[in-house]
Amino acid sequence: MLIASLLAQAAVAATPQAAPPQPGVTSYPAAFFAPYQSGNASEMVERIPGFTFDRGSGARGYESSAGNVLIDGQRPTTKTDDLEQVLRRIQASSVDRIEVIRGGAPGIDMQGKTVIANVVRKAGGGFKALISASNQSTYDDRQLPAGRVELSGTLGKTKWEASTLVGKGLDGGYGPGPSQRIDAQGHITPVRISQGEGDILNGQLTGGIETPVAGGKLRLNVRAYSDKYKGEETEDVMGAVPTTEHEVDLFYTDDREIGGNYTHALGPRASLEVVGLRQTHDVRLESLFTDRESSLFDLDRNSSETIARSVAKYRFGDRLSLEGGAETAINRQDSATRLSSDGAAVALPAANVQVEERRSEAFAKGTWRPATAWTVDASLRYEHTRITSAGDVMLGKTLQYLKPRVAVSWDARASTQVRLRLEREVGQLNFNDFVASGGLNTASGITAGNPDLNPQQAWVGEAAVEQRFWGSASVTVTYRHSELTDAVDRGPVFTATGVFDQPTNIGDGTKDELIVEYSLPLDRLGLKGAVLKGDATRRWSSVTDPTTRRKREISGLHPTDWNLNFTQDIPKWRFSYGVDMFGGWRERYYRFNLIEVDKLRTYVKPFAEWRPRPDLSLRIELPNVTARQLHKQYLSYPGPRSAGGAPSLDDRTYEPGRVFYFRLRKTFGG
Repeated sequence: MLIASLLAQAAVAATPQAAPPQPGVTSYPAAFFAPYQSGNASEMVERIPGFTFDRGSGARGYESSAGNVLIDGQRPTTKTDDLEQVLRRIQASSVDRIEVIRGGAPGIDMQGKTVIANVVRKAGGGFKALISASNQSTYDDRQLPAGRVELSGTLGKTKWEASTLVGKGLDGGYGPGPSQRIDAQGHITPVRISQGEGDILNGQLTGGIETPVAGGKLRLNVRAYSDKYKGEETEDVMGAVPTTEHEVDLFYTDDREIGGNYTHALGPRASLEVVGLRQTHDVRLESLFTDRESSLFDLDRNSSETIARSVAKYRFGDRLSLEGGAETAINRQDSATRLSSDGAAVALPAANVQVEERRSEAFAKGTWRPATAWTVDASLRYEHTRITSAGDVMLGKTLQYLKPRVAVSWDARASTQVRLRLEREVGQLNFNDFVASGGLNTASGITAGNPDLNPQQAWVGEAAVEQRFWGSASVTVTYRHSELTDAVDRGPVFTATGVFDQPTNIGDGTKDELIVEYSLPLDRLGLKGAVLKGDATRRWSSVTDPTTRRKREISGLHPTDWNLNFTQDIPKWRFSYGVDMFGGWRERYYRFNLIEVDKLRTYVKPFAEWRPRPDLSLRIELPNVTARQLHKQYLSYPGPRSAGGAPSLDDRTYEPGRVFYFRLRKTFGG
């Protein structure tokens, strides 16, 4: 009756309205998204008021890599398959409703998030198919076609799905442009980037099956992905003796993954979940740089991860639920690097390293609602990790961390929620930091590996206020403060062949973030069916530079980020249009003898989509319509920055041109 009532309300509302909010949970039925003409679950999630999609991370382990969207109450048993792609494979006609849980709710695993969405699919369903074809036309007349086929259906009580994707993509960070080099005496050498392009050819196969087994439910999924990336750049250096510098970078990537999830009810209030996952990731890099001499950098990296996880859950009622479990993971990486100059080998520190990590974690979680307006979501995790390395660097060490977390939400009013969080976060070591890497045609050059890193730790305090109004409008303001320990940044390492930059722990630090997220329907302003949605983040950070011993910001951290999306749907014309804007940013990297500054201008992408029939859509986009620029500066010092001396400047501007994107999508089945 509730769903029927909501459908009736949605049919007559001038603006889509959500279901009346329950404590901690807001339900949006399929009718809420109907005016938006969404084609799949990803497009529906984009329309949720006050919700910002988080696709998760590539961090090792299972729980630590979670995104903030569940499917039928569970996260997909995959890490290499992007969560957004998983949601795109769920057609809108298969979605019954989407629930948004703010702050926590009994029986819901928040995956360490304060807000999550749960896509609930309709029961049953017959055969469905989707065929999509697209093409990008670039400013330099390259054609980058792509195609996608998705199939799904049921065989009795068994659900199955399969998809394939093949196509070419564009690296929008490349392009021709003006540059200059200024030496320590102030002499200017003009440089022209006459050629700069990067593109990728990739292919992917995925498959999944979900079926009842032994009184429970088993889901298996597989994924195979391969790509070849080529980046090429030519610089004409117009000095006293003109020269041409040329670099070609080739990346070959192969990913394989198989995952399984089994759930079984242990009575009306208890359940057991078991997860297993195995993935491999292989990368080969060839980088050739030529001017008057030639340099060749090779990297071979083979990694794997095996995860086993088990969780038991018990729900005492509508106000209290508990769960406990354990996770173990084995990670291995074998990396080999080689650098030669005019055929002569150059020794690199930590060039060939084999790393193994064995990590186990036990955890207990609970969600308690002491009163209708209050929810407490708490957890305690204990991590034990053993890391060993062989090859150029031999070491072994054990790390142990206790990681408490408590999040409290208060529904001050039906439309106002306050959320507080206190948590000890422990970052993950990046195995890529353990081995030498880098580029050849930049001032940053080759960086050394450092297998003796410790993970960064932080005590994090967070406060958020969410205000909902105008039916489906919302504004959320979040402030977050982090007290850092063992901050991971850059520092020097001294070897017999010279001084190299390397990732290293540089001590304590702080990070503060102020975040504003908003979703505003514009019907009240006369733009029926229009929505303005976006977010803005301001960051402040402070660490001690290991070279100068002075305070500075964290390397690579954007002081400011912002995004904005405007969309208007016109159902009677079966047409929608809008614009995506991704704000410009600046990031700065500090090395012992170098400061690198990257600046990217605002990226603007207008789009329009027409659906002549419910099962057919045509979409066009104009990516980079403002022809944004990427500006790179390398400030190189003659020695350590603390020693003084005038730096030289390598100043580069990349001007990638405009792109035209076209997509035709056809669905089959109801």
